[in-house]
Amino acid sequence: MAENPVFERATRFLSALRHCSVLGLRVHSASAEGLTVVLPYSPQIVGNPQTGVIHGGALTTLMDTACGMSTLCVLPEFEVCPTLDLRIDHMHAAEPHKDVYGFAQCYRVTTDVIFARGFAYQDDPEQPIAHVVGTFMRMGKGIKGTKGFGGVIAGGAK
Repeated sequence: MAENPVFERATRFLSALRHCSVLGLRVHSASAEGLTVVLPYSPQIVGNPQTGVIHGGALTTLMDTACGMSTLCVLPEFEVCPTLDLRIDHMHAAEPHKDVYGFAQCYRVTTDVIFARGFAYQDDPEQPIAHVVGTFMRMGKGIKGTKGFGGVIAGGAK
């Protein structure tokens, strides 16, 4: 199997985020065209115990993370890119007991801001449960206090 540096960098990035580990998020696929992150269904992320529907906060975390991580697909080196703005349009509730996939891609990169968009789905990407657009600030590669984090993402020691 050929190496996929974008997938590997995305996997390292995701494993460095504690809240993503708690939710069980994992990288499903990643390339220069975008990436897909999986939110596995679990009782801990249910928002309505009577129906089993996933809490909107878990979906928001999935899509914010996918969009933020999509910067890894277009930047040659890791940069800190915090969320400036995120808009999610919920189309319908996720079906209980099914994993949710979040796809995101960058569609414009400037010197200061990266623009991303994507969608969440379960069985069929053509039937999204939510659409998302977001902007992310480019803070650069050498931000004070992030060298260790950037090294982990780049594949170096912790």
